[in-house]
Parts: sequence; C-alpha cells; structure tokens
Amino acid sequence: MESIISLYARWIREGKLPVNSDWNKELGVTFTVQDPCQLVRKSLGDPVAEDLRFVVRSVVGEENFIEMWPNKSNNYCCGGGGGFLQSGYAEERRAYGRIKLDQILHTGADYCIAPCHNCHSQIHDLSEHFEAGFPVVHLWTLICLSLGILGENEREYLGDDLKNVGL
Repeated sequence: MESIISLYARWIREGKLPVNSDWNKELGVTFTVQDPCQLVRKSLGDPVAEDLRFVVRSVVGEENFIEMWPNKSNNYCCGGGGGFLQSGYAEERRAYGRIKLDQILHTGADYCIAPCHNCHSQIHDLSEHFEAGFPVVHLWTLICLSLGILGENEREYLGDDLKNVGL
C-alpha cells in the first residue's frame, strides 16, 4: 500500500509534479498541517508524515510552514474520523476536537492543511463553531495553486488573502 502523499513527494522530487512556492514569497501566508490518524498513526507512520511535510514545504515555502507539537505519529486526533462526523453527536465531537483546535491555534498559522476529507470537515467545523477564524484547506488545493492551475470555482476554502492568487 502506498499513499498518494508519498506519490506526490516522489513526483515532486523527480520533477514530474513541478510545484513551487513562489506564489507565497511576498504574501508570507503561514500554514500548519494535520497528520491524519488513519494514514499516519494507524498505518504508514512517520515516513508518510515526512513526505507530507516535504510536499507542504514545496508548495507553501519552508519559511511559511509552522509545525504543530506534538506531530507525526504523536499528533492529536481531530475527532472527526471513524464515523464520528456522521454520528449525530456534534457537541461531543466538538468537545473532543477542542484539543486539536487549541493545538492549531497555538501554532499561530493562518491556515491548516488537511490531506484527509474527514479531518478537513472536522477542523473546518471546529474553526467555524468556535469562531477561531482560520481557514482549512485541502492539500490538493494548494498543490494546484502552486502549479497555477487552480480554477476560480475551486477556491471555496481559501480565505480572502488567497482567493485571487494566480487568477
């Protein structure tokens, strides 16, 4: 089994996925990244977490990446996986997710990158519900932004600071 994140990293290293972070040099928008439980803690471990960081740094810039602590295999769960998003226990899910929210806020990053759809939905909900004010963005959105191919209709989760980048 291999993750698409490891493939992204390989393709970037091989020059097959020519991403770059030039779009963010002057903007200086900062990002942190969520390590999905199923991908990192429960299956592929720190090697895929390292690939994730390589991809993120390649698309947003080394200087614009802020690491959470703890991270990688020791990162906190967002509280949205395993069917919890659809369970109907929104207040309990949010109470558990508050640990993740506080961890993200502690970084001071402008955005949280979520490579997992469940993590994205949970963290997005936490940010809105607790009025934390940071957008949550899919990894693929930033890859496309860095390639200059992100369409106008694919910018729903970008904040006003990034909505028009590359248009």
